[in-house]
Order: sequence, then C-alpha cells, then structure tokens
Amino acid sequence: MFVNLNAGPVNRPRFLGELGSLSQTEINSSEFKYRRGAEVFGEGEPAKYVYQVIDGAVRSYKLLTDGRRQIGAFHLAGDIFGLENGGVHRFTAEAIVDTTVRLVKRVSLAQVAESDTTVARDLLNMTATNLRHAEDHMLLLGRKTSLERVAAFLLEMDTRLTAAGVMALPMCRRDIADYLGLTLETVSRALSILHEKGILGFLGQTQRQIVLLDRPKLAELDL
Repeated sequence: MFVNLNAGPVNRPRFLGELGSLSQTEINSSEFKYRRGAEVFGEGEPAKYVYQVIDGAVRSYKLLTDGRRQIGAFHLAGDIFGLENGGVHRFTAEAIVDTTVRLVKRVSLAQVAESDTTVARDLLNMTATNLRHAEDHMLLLGRKTSLERVAAFLLEMDTRLTAAGVMALPMCRRDIADYLGLTLETVSRALSILHEKGILGFLGQTQRQIVLLDRPKLAELDL
C-alpha cells in the first residue's frame, strides 16, 4: 500500500546526492509513501525506475529455494537503490517502516547521463560503491564468526545512523539475522555478549536504540 506525495522538496534530500545539481526540469521525479512491509518492487520486475529513500528505511532481499530470506542491503534516508545493470530487478525491495521514496524514471536519467559527463561519472561511482558493498557483504558472510558479523553490522550502522550518540535501528533482529546469515537467537546472544562486555548499551524496551560505549573494542572484533 502506498500513497503518492506531490509535496514540494522542502527539507528533503536532493536527488541522488552527488547528482543533486540536476534541476527538476532535467529530471522529473515522484514521491510515494510506502506503509511498513509494503513492497516497493519485486524480484524479476522491470527496472523502470531508480529510487531514493527520503525518510524511513528499505530492505533488499532474495527468497532462497528453501524458503529462507537473505537480505542484501539496508537503504536508509538519502540512499539510492534499484540502479540495475540489466533490465529487471535482481532483489525485492520492501519498506521496513513507513517510508517515503522518490522515484525517477531510469530512461530519463540515462538520457541526461549521455550528454553530461559529470552525471555519467557519478552514476559509475554509485555502481562501484554498490559493488564494493556487495563484495564486503560476501566476505562478511563467508569468513567471519557470528560475533564478528554483528560487530561489523554495528560499525556500519554507526556511520549511517548514529545521531546525538544514539544508534536508532529501524530494522528488527530478524532483519539483522537475515542480513548477516545468522539465526535470530545467535544475533540476540551476540548483542548480549557485547552488552555484558560493556561495549554497548540499550535504550528503550525494544532495544533498537543502541549506544556504543567502546568503539575501539568493537572495531577489534571486526577484523
């Protein structure tokens, strides 16, 4: 379920970050409000748009043949997703919480890139960044222990989410487990260990608000 938002761009991220210099006459965009759990696009669907999270959070995932879910990435406010190198989406994208997303037609962006070398370069940089994230994620899943994986996740979220000393996670522990290739119980146990070691603290009953008390010790676990 989504709601089309045609409000002005007041206090909203400019489109595509590095491409924010593009004017609205060059790139036409629409904004939609997706309810928690709503699908933004499905795996195998035509990749007609490029997306940017205005507020909220989105998860990209695949359902494996045995029914398990593997989350490939979390997209937070300002992030770009859905930029494919083929004609269809390789993952399903779903709103984690009530989320506002900006949509831009892929063909219109490609047309601008053909005549603007700066835009073409920025699109290439975004593709390279996505590839680097995929490579890092593959290494995390293949070579790190459960505690190292949770530490790596917290350090990633620390750089992307922490404000006023508090890391407010929009995703639940099940999401974290499916991102790290672990069970829910293993993630909970790893967080408890980090809490007992005095590396992090929890705020609130849901324990989604985390305060990192000892970043150097946490970084030592992410080797």
